Amino acid sequence: MDSTDPHATPTPATRAGREGLEALLSRPGKALIGLDFDGTLAPIVPDPEQARAHPDAVPALAALAPKVAAVAVVTGRPAGVAVRHGGFAGVPGLEHLVVLGHYGAERWDAVTGEVTAPAPHPGVAAVRAELPGLLDRAGAWQGTWIEEKGGRAVAVHTRRAADPQAAYEALREPLAGLAARHGLVVEPGRLVLELRPPGMDKGVALSEYAREIGAGSVLYAGDDLGDLAAFTAVDKLRSAGVPGLLVCSGSDEVAELRERADLVVDGPAGLVRLLETLTARME
Repeated sequence: MDSTDPHATPTPATRAGREGLEALLSRPGKALIGLDFDGTLAPIVPDPEQARAHPDAVPALAALAPKVAAVAVVTGRPAGVAVRHGGFAGVPGLEHLVVLGHYGAERWDAVTGEVTAPAPHPGVAAVRAELPGLLDRAGAWQGTWIEEKGGRAVAVHTRRAADPQAAYEALREPLAGLAARHGLVVEPGRLVLELRPPGMDKGVALSEYAREIGAGSVLYAGDDLGDLAAFTAVDKLRSAGVPGLLVCSGSDEVAELRERADLVVDGPAGLVRLLETLTARME
């Protein structure tokens, strides 16, 4: 995008992306806007509890949401946490917003303000109890940080370790073994390894919601390895005749996502500009 003109038309690098953009702009009332939270709507920070949406993200979403079928924030975080950190609750214009938390296992709907979810997987509590000992035995305790995810998942962050990448690599195998013993899977990310129940990912969550609302086109924006499943879901929707646009919230840490994207923006600030551009073009 041309950063000198906030209303400049973005040019996707692929034909499928250009068709997706055209469908979004020509029939916005049928469009689903799917967005990751951390690294996409919110800048990455050392402590995930301090992550907050970009200051211009909510105003941009509030302007865009009334023009489209729905906006869905698809995140590995608990839905309620994403709502609080995003500042989404009670915002005029965001009545069409849903937050699909824990990769779709939880759902917060702006219309009701309530979170719905199934019972937690028992393996998560068992894994949480064993994690301190495992990290100690792996020699990777210092600088790592365990993130609780509402009893539905647990994540080990290495970004604050003395050598973040070395700690990350040292933990991959033992965490995979721990997860397998308790019926969980490991979802790798940007210096984070998340242990969670199988069967749900951002692709499943996005696809199911697109079918639920009868989306005529889909935009999905993400920044991390967990977003690859959503990219694959959009590719499958394209094959089924639903145009789509894949956006990477620029990160040199996840080259595969950049390579698969139709459009790359400069992190959360760049995504906000893209949302503002789409809104202006829909007027």
